[in-house]
Amino acid sequence: MKILRKIIIYGLIFFGISVLFILWANHKIESETQDFVLDEVQKTPNKKVGLLLGTGKFLSNGNKNAYFFYRIDATEKLYKAGKIKNVLISGDNSQKNYNEPEDMMNELVKRGIPKEHIYLDFAGFRTLDSVVRAKEIFGQDSFIIISQKFHNERAVYLARKNGIEAYGFNAKDVNKYFGFKTKVREYLARAKVFVDFLLEVEPKFGGEKILIP
Repeated sequence: MKILRKIIIYGLIFFGISVLFILWANHKIESETQDFVLDEVQKTPNKKVGLLLGTGKFLSNGNKNAYFFYRIDATEKLYKAGKIKNVLISGDNSQKNYNEPEDMMNELVKRGIPKEHIYLDFAGFRTLDSVVRAKEIFGQDSFIIISQKFHNERAVYLARKNGIEAYGFNAKDVNKYFGFKTKVREYLARAKVFVDFLLEVEPKFGGEKILIP
């Protein structure tokens, strides 16, 4: 019984420390990016490139993914307002018949954004990969990140810690209940940011440089 009691006590201590660490990570990322994550087009600085973070067009149940279309809406607003000249789409293309960058590109072309102003990064498997590759592969050290606010905060934090002058433009968020699981994952992802820093995790894929003029 004594051993069991110790296991329970140590387990509770570990759980408490983990919760505090997650809360600290979230607070730090939010507080340090609040001046760089924006909701209004007019207040968004002009940049050569908007980095659109990829997501699937459809959910696992076959329904349309609201995150996808709200990010497309936000990108269209920035481009047509003259806030960005090019769009770099970074996403996952690791499975057959699943191609986030091409799906997003096709949707943007439908909205009137010229294909020649769109660049694709098929190795954006994680947010860290997306922001660092935008600098190292596509030659951009200053850009606008386009996603929902909760995602933008983490992306902007990662970018700025990697020497990039990044801002975030917030796409419309989904219903808070509909997006509950996504928000929980985001809390954990923010904690992982600092674990990655500690372990000096680098993007998984390099590649030939593709400079955006």
